Amino acid sequence: MTATYLAAVRDDGPFVYPIPRHERLDGNSFVKWQHHRWLASDMRLMATFEVKGMARDLFDLAQTQSPPGTLPVDRGVIARLLGADAHHFDGLCRLPYGPLRGWQPCVTEDGETRLFHPVVLEQIRDAFDRREAKALANNAKAIAARRDRMVAALRSMGCDEEMLADEVLIDRMDNWLTANWKRRREAVAYQKALDHAARQGWLGRPRPEGWAGPKRPV
Repeated sequence: MTATYLAAVRDDGPFVYPIPRHERLDGNSFVKWQHHRWLASDMRLMATFEVKGMARDLFDLAQTQSPPGTLPVDRGVIARLLGADAHHFDGLCRLPYGPLRGWQPCVTEDGETRLFHPVVLEQIRDAFDRREAKALANNAKAIAARRDRMVAALRSMGCDEEMLADEVLIDRMDNWLTANWKRRREAVAYQKALDHAARQGWLGRPRPEGWAGPKRPV
């Protein structure tokens, strides 16, 4: 069993931090603080109150650094970030449960050596994942609202309900307008989209008898 464990361990060099420098946690994002995890940790149980306060501050300070979730390797600089005496901070770091316990060296994408904490990295990634999911959801809502407005405009222009229910057609026309119409969408914009759809053969469904096409804007 020991041999299997050793065989699974590879020395691939320093850990490359996965979050680039340009990423930032803006004011609309937050990093979860898992208090149950903290309360059950050895750091919380074994460290002094002073060390625990510093450790908690470092978790928060790391979110403001570049890349987010990292710290500089220089203890003097870290002490300055904490507003602590550098000599005193260095002494605390030599304790079995010091303020930098769990922080490990890593290399950024541009080759700088910094410190990261696996728990902090996990929480930073979660914050970015939630921010991306929110942005995608907002974008989907914006697209749906834009297409609803287009359907309403086409209906007022005389397009039949069968055409308006054609989601593929509406998607194509919306995408064409997004790429080719950079102004406010008004009746003339939707007419141009209809004309383009006709030229492309997108209006291939049979129309009700007597349908003369959409009304052109005046």
